[in-house]
Amino acid sequence: MKLSRRQALLIHYILDQWVPPAIRDTNWFMMPMFHVLFGGKASIFSNWKELAPSMSKDQFIQSYRDVEDVLIDRVTSLNEKCIMRIKDSILGETVLEVGSGNGYLAGILSACAQVTGVDIIVSPEVRAAHPQVRFEQGDMEDLPFPDHSFDTVVSTHTLEHVQNLPASMKELRRVARRRLILVTPRQRPYRYTFDLHLNFFPYPHSLRQAAGQGPGRSECSVVGGDLFFMETYME
Repeated sequence: MKLSRRQALLIHYILDQWVPPAIRDTNWFMMPMFHVLFGGKASIFSNWKELAPSMSKDQFIQSYRDVEDVLIDRVTSLNEKCIMRIKDSILGETVLEVGSGNGYLAGILSACAQVTGVDIIVSPEVRAAHPQVRFEQGDMEDLPFPDHSFDTVVSTHTLEHVQNLPASMKELRRVARRRLILVTPRQRPYRYTFDLHLNFFPYPHSLRQAAGQGPGRSECSVVGGDLFFMETYME
């Protein structure tokens, strides 16, 4: 199913803000939509928040492979304002995108920096589509790079997926030399959601609290309907 980021934000807003929680988070209200959208894989989405935290890494990655064909099909989860803000906020010549997905953002940033992309799944098609980007397969919770390897580290619409949030933040900061940029959806922590999310950040302070205290000065605001977090380290 094809869906723009603007359309997705509107649907999330209606469901999360207009539908009473007592109805929004019930099986009888959500499961018919899950079956329409995800068919025989609806149970993966409905049981995700209970099962995923205790999955092994292999099981976790395999679950993402299993649902690839029913995920919402869009070029990027980023809204245009966040893309522009990221481009304007890059410091230095080397950039790491953690959770690079189809390589869309990495491809854009490669016009102004030397970009490396890392994700738990990197397909041959992604490598072929962006030959100017170096792609590595790896886990955000254990990045395969030395300390302070990249001037700017960017991770968008990925932090909400990870099993171990503190470990992920530690790794992102470990490999960043000058700046860390995060983008996450503004989303309430409902049991039933149309995505494989485990972490939820409904407000800027939610993301700041989840990120914890880093070694640099940080800011967090709403940009185009999503949360934009930036942490800058001493030069």
